Amino acid sequence: MSIACISAQAQQAPQAQQAPQPGYHYTLPLSIAIEAAQEALRVCEQNHYWSTATVVDMDGIPQVVLRGDHAPVATGESSFRKAFTVITLGPEFGFDRSSGFFELVKKNPYAPQLATVHNVIALPGAVAFKAHGEIVGALGIGGAPGGDKDEVCAAAGIAKVADKLPQ
Repeated sequence: MSIACISAQAQQAPQAQQAPQPGYHYTLPLSIAIEAAQEALRVCEQNHYWSTATVVDMDGIPQVVLRGDHAPVATGESSFRKAFTVITLGPEFGFDRSSGFFELVKKNPYAPQLATVHNVIALPGAVAFKAHGEIVGALGIGGAPGGDKDEVCAAAGIAKVADKLPQ
C-alpha cells in the first residue's frame, strides 16, 4: 500500500452507526454488561429463583459473573455454558437464545452431537446482546427451576440495555 493510500484512509471520518465489516469485533461496555446482569438477577430474585448471571463477550470469555444471594455453586457453570452456547453456535445456526439450540437438538438428528462440544449445553436460559443486528455477547442465567424461567430473567436483562447498544 502506498503512503497516499494510507493518508487518504486516515482522513476518512468513521461513521457513527456504520454497519459491521468483515472481522468486526465489538467490545460490550462493562457498565452495560453489569446493568444487564443485575437486572436479570433482580427479576429472578423477585420470583425467588436464586441464580447466577454470566455475560460472555464475542470470544466466549466471561466478562461479568454475578452470583446472586443464596445461589448454589452449580448455577455459575450452567449460566456460563448457556451464554457460551449462544455466542458460539447462535450466529452459525441462526438463534439468539439458548432455547433455539434446545429446539434444534430436538429436531435435527445431527445437532445433539454439537451438545458434546466443551462448554456447550442444550438448555434454555441465555439471550444474546446484539449490535448492528449481530450477536456480540450473551447473558446466561442458571438457577431457576427450569431453563425457560432462566431465559425470562436473561431476556429482562437484555431488554434493560438494548437501547444502549449500536443499532
